[in-house]
Amino acid sequence: MKISNYFFSEEKSEKKKELVLCFLSGVLLGISFPPFPFPVLIFFSLIPYLIVIEKKDNLSSISRFTYFTIFFFTIITLYWVGSWTKEADPFLMISGALLMFVNPAIFLIPSTLYYFCKRIFNKNIALFLLPFFWVAFEYAYSLTDLRFPWLTLANSLSYFNWYIQIADIIGAYGISLLILYINIFLYKFLSEYYRGQKKLVYLLVAVLLFIFPVIYGIYKTFTYEHSQKRIKVGLVQPNLNPWDKWEAKNLDELLNVYLELSQNAVNDRAKLIVWPESALPVYLLSGNYDGEVDRIHKFVDSNNVFLMTGMPDATFYFDLSQVPPDAKKIKNSDVAYTSYNSILLFSPFSNRVQKYAKIKLVPFGEKVPFVEQLPFLGDLIKWQVGISSWNVGKEQILFDLLNFKAAGVICFESIYPDFVANFVKNGAQLLVVVTNDSWYGYSSGPFQHKEFAALRAVENRRTIVRAANGGISCIIDPLGRTIIQTNLFTKNVLVGYAELRNEITFFSKYPLIVPILTSFVSLMVLILYPYKNLLKRRI
Repeated sequence: MKISNYFFSEEKSEKKKELVLCFLSGVLLGISFPPFPFPVLIFFSLIPYLIVIEKKDNLSSISRFTYFTIFFFTIITLYWVGSWTKEADPFLMISGALLMFVNPAIFLIPSTLYYFCKRIFNKNIALFLLPFFWVAFEYAYSLTDLRFPWLTLANSLSYFNWYIQIADIIGAYGISLLILYINIFLYKFLSEYYRGQKKLVYLLVAVLLFIFPVIYGIYKTFTYEHSQKRIKVGLVQPNLNPWDKWEAKNLDELLNVYLELSQNAVNDRAKLIVWPESALPVYLLSGNYDGEVDRIHKFVDSNNVFLMTGMPDATFYFDLSQVPPDAKKIKNSDVAYTSYNSILLFSPFSNRVQKYAKIKLVPFGEKVPFVEQLPFLGDLIKWQVGISSWNVGKEQILFDLLNFKAAGVICFESIYPDFVANFVKNGAQLLVVVTNDSWYGYSSGPFQHKEFAALRAVENRRTIVRAANGGISCIIDPLGRTIIQTNLFTKNVLVGYAELRNEITFFSKYPLIVPILTSFVSLMVLILYPYKNLLKRRI
């Protein structure tokens, strides 16, 4: 009895140590992300986790410890998603709380592929292929209606500006691959050193994977040549309460706020004015707000400026035989409509308003996942502010501002590397982001969202101008450096110059090389695993 108790306590003690190691990995991962100023932690944050899973031979154990690790990673980085403010929508709070438990489960995809690979080959090969599985998963997480690729590992490094310069070649997914391999080579060096074998080659490779991007980043920074072509932009930050705004009590007063701030930017010689996402809580071009539309046209004409603004937009269909498949029918009528979270561009001395409709919608927040296949979900799940049922935009349209072209990127869309790269490949010389992060209060969310945009600037070597309702509004240069920015929750207008560039980076041309390569390897493992099991059964 005493002997069995001894072994039982030893086993229990070992499990506690493993949980502590996974907890440590989760915390290190979490605090390597903005707004914490510790990006270098990401390069060894996974070592405790690797110590645990390499010893595990069954899928349930690997899954259990992976879930535990990512749970704490998620809590630290995504706690804000539920919008824990006094006005917050109960549904949004529930969704945010559920994300804390669902998100770690999705991260079981790469760990399961690691287990499959372990069974097909051996633990060493599986360990060195784990980065491929992880990055393939990061890309896969950006697809489907359940997309939420917020925790792509490369997003941790926006504060380490020299390291992310290599994103103009390999993009964020390539940087994630480097991060994972540095972790693995450091882990292999330490594990072999612990066994008494000083295999310095592992340490050398880890150091080279760290040093080479830094050297490249220093070179790109000090040899960077500014474009002579630029435009002065004015970013309007009205700092409106996003919950109250949708009540639209006094549209004239709201428009006055925007036009007064815009006039301040014009007085500072801005030629492009940018308002934030959903600046006015109405379908401005529906025909019911001609007075407000006229005021905007008069403003841009009298000041000879362009005005780009986030704005709800709708198209109404009075002939039901001509209705597109994704249109929504108005109850008790013969009218249908499509509605979009859009960007509108008002040009001086032109009645034409250019439009772009948001394509990458926030799951649950802007679109109920799989509502086309399961329409009843649209009736069950709705925000009280009524913005959870936008239609999906169809085309990545560029805005023509006479002597250059700009891409309008709406909020959540700015975290998708290949999506933004397609705008640049199609001719965008400037990236304009409109957003409203005020839903989430003074939390990590607005800081993270702003910092992730730095990677898009570097990947494509484009200036990013970002107008946010309550902040953070900013101008980020093509090296990913923030030139000027506002504080959170201040009423302000930010004016500065934005470079216009034409060159196309390697990443902008070929944004999917790393995702395709890692997905191919992952697919091979998925095919080989059942095939090998089938062979075993026949034998």
